[in-house]
Amino acid sequence: MKKNQTISELIWQFFCSVKLAVYTLVLLAATSVIGTIILQNGTPEQYSRLYGEAYYNLIKIFNIDDMYHAWWFLSLLVILCINIVVCSIERISGTWKIIFPKKLKFNPDRFRKLKTLEGFIVNKAAISLSGGYERFLSKTIGKVIKQETQTGTIMYAESGRWTRMGVYVVHSSLLLLLLGALIGAVFGFKANLQLNEGATSDTAFMVKTRLPVNLGFSIRCNDFHVKFYDTGAPEEFKSNLTIIENGKESFTKDILVNHPLRYKGINIFQSSYGSGRPDSVVLDIIRQSDKSVTSHTIKIGEEIGLPEDQGLFKLEGFMPHFDFRGNNLGEAFIGRITQKDANSFQIALPTKFPTFDKMRKGSFAFVVKEFEHKYYTGLQITKDPGVWYVYSGFILMIIGCWVTFFMSHQSFFIEIEKISDTISKISISGTSNRNKQGMKLKIKKIVTKLKDI
Repeated sequence: MKKNQTISELIWQFFCSVKLAVYTLVLLAATSVIGTIILQNGTPEQYSRLYGEAYYNLIKIFNIDDMYHAWWFLSLLVILCINIVVCSIERISGTWKIIFPKKLKFNPDRFRKLKTLEGFIVNKAAISLSGGYERFLSKTIGKVIKQETQTGTIMYAESGRWTRMGVYVVHSSLLLLLLGALIGAVFGFKANLQLNEGATSDTAFMVKTRLPVNLGFSIRCNDFHVKFYDTGAPEEFKSNLTIIENGKESFTKDILVNHPLRYKGINIFQSSYGSGRPDSVVLDIIRQSDKSVTSHTIKIGEEIGLPEDQGLFKLEGFMPHFDFRGNNLGEAFIGRITQKDANSFQIALPTKFPTFDKMRKGSFAFVVKEFEHKYYTGLQITKDPGVWYVYSGFILMIIGCWVTFFMSHQSFFIEIEKISDTISKISISGTSNRNKQGMKLKIKKIVTKLKDI
């Protein structure tokens, strides 16, 4: 290490360290494993139940419940990006000089000593071979440097100097992948939206914080359809959605599970469904004394009078899941009876158990006769503005890896030595910056072709 280094030099040296890249990658890998083990974006109750209060406090401090958006995880990504850039800048000058030399030179003695050296004798004059060999090298390899010697002629040609840039293409792909992840984490979101049939909304709610996020357009659920297996399990459910922007309908589309709607960088997925609130219900009011029945169609929030002026009944709401003594009775309407003496109490009317209210032993029993069964659709809405950076990074990664591992900078040397006026000795060798064994095979193929010239 140099003495009296400036602060900027020390910072540069820190970020151009290969060890820093290794340590950062190890940390990212280790914490990513933790992120797959620890529940992400759960509720406080879930964390307390699964891990206990002490561990939950630790999880909150380090944002492990939303690890991939935590400041320290994003900081590791930034450090890795800077490290890749600095390392590339530090090493690219040397690579650039190799790719674009001021003057192309080669050392014949070096090629004469290579293990790839192959030779053969041909019964032809050296001067008659020179032109054919030069054309062969020029056509199959590239530009030929030709020199005359005291004993004959030497030729040099090379290809693929530019392939040394393959590693920097891989570095660029990594930067795009990391940049895409950072942009998605900072500017993207994942939110949920529940829409009743016929309802419209331009606001979803963040998965973790439940904060509202404006979509910039409205979504209307025109219809929801669910199909069940004989067992009662859902076979298929889909929503018919209309996108509305600036007060005008843009388009309408059905979405199913794994078949999302995409609009202006926002993805709308079909994720769940449930029972929505009906507009109205038909109730039978049965007088317990003589079993006489009076039917009424009543809307939620509406109030009607009981027979014989016995009081008032108000339909207060609808519950998709009604709990009775620890048992889920399913969908139920909730009403309130106000008697003549102003005494009031709430009753539940489960739709699956028509005689449920008779257990109350009141003067009147209420039975749900029919109602329009409506659903709500559960939509997961995501936005990831970094996704195109990620796609570009993957494409560059494939190109860079292909160049790096399957292409190489290759140099070839041919020497024609005059043995006599009609006999010549041919020597061929070559070198490559990777795949040495492949170079040996290529030299043997060249020897075979040169013998036929």
